[in-house]
Amino acid sequence: MIRGLFVVAVATALATLTACAESDSAPTEGKKSVVKIVAASSLTEAFTQLETAHEKSHPDVDIQLSFDSSAILVEQLAQGLKADVLATADEMTMARAQQEDLLKGQAESFATNTLTIVTPAGNPAKVEGLDNLGMYAACVPAAPCGAATKELLKLNKVSSKPTTEEQNVKGVLTKVTLGEVDAGLVYVSDARAAKDKVEIVTTTNASEVVNVDPIALLKTTTDAKAAKAWIDLVTGPDGQKVLADLGFGPRG
Repeated sequence: MIRGLFVVAVATALATLTACAESDSAPTEGKKSVVKIVAASSLTEAFTQLETAHEKSHPDVDIQLSFDSSAILVEQLAQGLKADVLATADEMTMARAQQEDLLKGQAESFATNTLTIVTPAGNPAKVEGLDNLGMYAACVPAAPCGAATKELLKLNKVSSKPTTEEQNVKGVLTKVTLGEVDAGLVYVSDARAAKDKVEIVTTTNASEVVNVDPIALLKTTTDAKAAKAWIDLVTGPDGQKVLADLGFGPRG
């Protein structure tokens, strides 16, 4: 009798362990795989649009997007923020992520972007170019858009300093749309996204300062397969079309 009870107890324990193992190795039925994407602010419109399409074709995946300055995102990742995919607004910032040993494999370029001058609707200060920006907003130098602004102003021999420096390109755009400055330097894609709220001013030598946007899998990914599917979307024909429609240039 005791032997029989012992056998039943062992069988029950084994069944419990097996069930636990299966629970750890496979998602519960109906549970979605969460893919966390951290990306440059300039990618807000493009990635939000792609998120909708991707989740429709992958109903078992939940894409979670977080946007900020590329420099801030890399700093947060280095301090322990966990995510699956990183997309930055320039190669230099992605190189820092590589130096911090944050990446799982190599980054891949997927788009390019250039700067342009934007003013509040109607261009009340009559800004005509980089040499008469008036009170203007730009990104902080640590951000890719700030580094590009510094290079563009130097190229055009413009010495004026921004009235305000924002952490990311959306911050600059907000200052402009609220009419708090005469002008701002933002990416072409951001200017196009806000075309009903701003005026776009021809910007000399803008095509000479090109930022390349790279994307990479992160070591902290919890679902490399699902994360790679997102990267494939961004770098594939559907993603490239969305980016082009929003004003991004072809991959570098």
